Amino acid sequence: MKHLGSILLLFLSLPCSVARADCLDDAAAYHRVDGALLRSIAQHESNMNPLAINRNRDGSQDLGLMQINSAHLPRLARYGITRQQLLDACTNAYVGAWILRANIDRFGATWRAVGAYNATTPAKQLRYANQIYTRWQALQRAALP
Repeated sequence: MKHLGSILLLFLSLPCSVARADCLDDAAAYHRVDGALLRSIAQHESNMNPLAINRNRDGSQDLGLMQINSAHLPRLARYGITRQQLLDACTNAYVGAWILRANIDRFGATWRAVGAYNATTPAKQLRYANQIYTRWQALQRAALP
C-alpha cells in the first residue's frame, strides 16, 4: 500500500498510447492478482471504458475502467490520486488491482474476495462473484489453443 502512490505517479507519466490491456496485465502482475480476473472485472464494470462514470443511489459515483467507487477518494488522496486521475485507464487499473489485492488479503483467494470488490452484503457479493466467474470462464476458454 505504501508504494501505491509512487507506482501510480510513474504510470501517470507514461504516454497515453499505452494500451489498456497492457495496463491491466501490468497492474495484475504488480499486485499479484490474476490478469484474466482483473480483466473480467473491468469488462463487467465498464465494458473496458476508461471514462465511464456511474452514479449510485447512495450518491457515490463509480469511476473509470474498474469503476472505482468515490468512497475510496479520501484514502487515495493520501497517495496523491485524484478523481480526475481515476479516469486514466492505467491509474484506474492499478487502483482496481490494489483494491482486489486488499480483498484477497482480507478474505483469501476466494470468490468472496471478488464479490467484496463490488458489494458489502453476502447475497450481493455472491451474485457479483458469479457474474465475474462467468466472464472469467469465457476468457479462459478463449485463451485455449
